[in-house]
Amino acid sequence: MRIDVVAFSTNGCRTAMRVKDALPGEDVRLFSKTSSDNLGLEKIEGPTSEWTGRAFQECDAIVYIGAVGIAVRYIAPYVKSKTVDPAVVAMDEHGRWTIALLSGHIGGCNALTQRIADGIGSEAIITTATDLNGKFAVDTFASLNGLRISSMKIAKDVSARVLDSRFVGFCSDIPIEGELPAGLTIADSGEFGVCVSTDPEKKPFDVTLNLIPMDTVLGIGCRRNTDTERMDAFIRSILEEDGIDPRRVAAIASIDLKKDEAAILTLARRLSAPVSFYTADDLNSLEGEFSRSEFVAGITSVDCVCERSAVRAGGTDFIRRKTARDGMTVAVCSKPVTPRFT
Repeated sequence: MRIDVVAFSTNGCRTAMRVKDALPGEDVRLFSKTSSDNLGLEKIEGPTSEWTGRAFQECDAIVYIGAVGIAVRYIAPYVKSKTVDPAVVAMDEHGRWTIALLSGHIGGCNALTQRIADGIGSEAIITTATDLNGKFAVDTFASLNGLRISSMKIAKDVSARVLDSRFVGFCSDIPIEGELPAGLTIADSGEFGVCVSTDPEKKPFDVTLNLIPMDTVLGIGCRRNTDTERMDAFIRSILEEDGIDPRRVAAIASIDLKKDEAAILTLARRLSAPVSFYTADDLNSLEGEFSRSEFVAGITSVDCVCERSAVRAGGTDFIRRKTARDGMTVAVCSKPVTPRFT
């Protein structure tokens, strides 16, 4: 998880270092914007608003250490939607209060806020209604369990009905672990409900919120400067042939030689899927049987970029081995999704 932290005072810089210590295992980067002693933190060169714009594109979360109003003013031009915005946390310079500001559920801000607060002995401020009332939050459930939400509007209605103790049915085509939370009722039909299924068109309730398992990983290879529209059409045709709705794509992967390839980056953005790029050593370290191309190995030092990339990104069983067309290759793997109520 990439987390950028920015402090606006010397005390804030001290708190930033405490935040990093509280988040072991995460990619935490510390920045400062102060004319006082910054205790060695990297200085932001240029306007902080431009830094914020880059952070919105690159980070999973941003932590502002200073007045809440500072954070609000900097993020305001970049806020788009809870489905794409990073988590934003605001803290005072002494770390007494840790405030979940943006993307509380899907972006993981509430969980990150609590984690930071627990780690530094701060008071977590979380204001979302379902959390305050200890109720089931469908967007949190989906985010934590690799499920794509079909409609944010209906998801809001789920929360409203749970808070009002109105009927919300629940059914699933895949196994769900844990006990059904209060607010949901196992049902195959009814006026309103949630359906977990790989078929987004399944509508067992009069109003159905579909939660779609993101259970597919794509490994991709291509020639340099491949046309973005050709790549998009190729991948969508492959998914259609395999009966996979594009919303089930959990991740896209390739070799790091392609990290600036517009066709791959554009595809990832259109499918709303994270993209990862791996070194030749990362890919060659995988055990198992893979397709082999001497031509590809001569260029990349990897015998099969697409198959190895799909497995490296979390794929397990192959749905489709290497398939090539017009200088593009793709391999499709399944990725286990086992949701759990907590």
